[in-house]
Amino acid sequence: MIRLPIFFATALLFFSCQQEKTSGKSPLPASFGEGAVPASIHLLATPCRKGGEPNLYISADGRPFLSWVEYLNDTTDGLYFSSLEHGQWKEPIEIARGSNWFVNWADFPSLSGFGGGKEKLAAHWLAMAGEGTYDYDVQVAISPDGGRNWGRPFVPHQDGVKAEHGFVTLLPLDSNRMFAAWLDGRNTKTPNEGGHGHGQGAMSLRAGFFSDKGQMLEEQEVDGRVCDCCQTDAVQVPGGLIVAYRDRSEEEARDIAVARWINGQWQPPAKVHEDDWKISGCPVNGPALAAHGGQVALAWYTAARDTPRVLLVFSQDGGAYFNAPFRLDGGKPLGRVDVSWMDENCLAVSWMEETGEEAETRLVIVDKRAPDDIRDFFVLVRNSKARASGFPIIEALGENQLLAAWTQADSTGTRVKTAIVNYQ
Repeated sequence: MIRLPIFFATALLFFSCQQEKTSGKSPLPASFGEGAVPASIHLLATPCRKGGEPNLYISADGRPFLSWVEYLNDTTDGLYFSSLEHGQWKEPIEIARGSNWFVNWADFPSLSGFGGGKEKLAAHWLAMAGEGTYDYDVQVAISPDGGRNWGRPFVPHQDGVKAEHGFVTLLPLDSNRMFAAWLDGRNTKTPNEGGHGHGQGAMSLRAGFFSDKGQMLEEQEVDGRVCDCCQTDAVQVPGGLIVAYRDRSEEEARDIAVARWINGQWQPPAKVHEDDWKISGCPVNGPALAAHGGQVALAWYTAARDTPRVLLVFSQDGGAYFNAPFRLDGGKPLGRVDVSWMDENCLAVSWMEETGEEAETRLVIVDKRAPDDIRDFFVLVRNSKARASGFPIIEALGENQLLAAWTQADSTGTRVKTAIVNYQ
């Protein structure tokens, strides 16, 4: 087992995009933090012992699911999940456990359900496959009965190369098919290579589809040169889906790109915006996507020209075209973004911001009808600014509620925490 430490917690809070607009507007960051509407937060009793790496999934019928990793002992980790009913998490169910897992603060497991299939679930985690520190495979398991029983895991990538495979996104397509995207290191390795992205080739983005029986239906390369360790994300749009990731040019510009799968065909990848962030290593800071029909929102972190920023763009045509970006941060962001549509007009965006020796998890609500009128943020929690403090996860439960999950650390260890936020 390889486990990277987690040091602190992130939590989330919220304010309503339905509040009245002020008549004036000040430039960032001077006006940030003024006039936020109070909201109430209800901490949930989360059924997690020592562990971390939480993730959230909302099913097609609106049921929230939480997955997380528990550190069962010094050598064994387990992947668990629970569903939320009537404001309470049900008894957790174990998906899998292992003593050879790759447990990482940024490359964490996920749970998803097949579209239209209320009882059919899929989950992924990472397991070591070789002697190298980053020689690990993606493992996917399927449950036909709502998670009570899980089938034998399979590996979605078919290369058999002992290399890095991770940063997975699972996206349900219909009741029988699931989409998967991942970063694939097969081209980075030579016979004598055991390192992280130091072979003859580059990290690639690959994607495929698998059935509810665990059969890979298709797998192919989407982009042959991408950033080594930034998260991917994907959403459905009319006619297909869109994947967001951090690209990597020959000149080491690492900007956000999207690839669209429309009418059964992959379109050429395209940059979302010409940040031109040239950096020799991976920033471990992937993009976040959210869709509401054909409306797509994409948030990301960049530090191009030595100016850290959190940016947001919108598309009204399923990701074929994005508008110019809007800046959200207060001047010293760390990134680690997430997004979720609250309704057809309002979007929640979270990120982490450095504040001296600590960091704050912040959240704004953006109204697509006036996306440049971003005045207020909530300080959600103050925590460690170490990168192992993790990635806040948010999911909308409706027009007036938000579900949040985070990892909390203290002298006794780390635990997953969750909360429901109600706002006016």
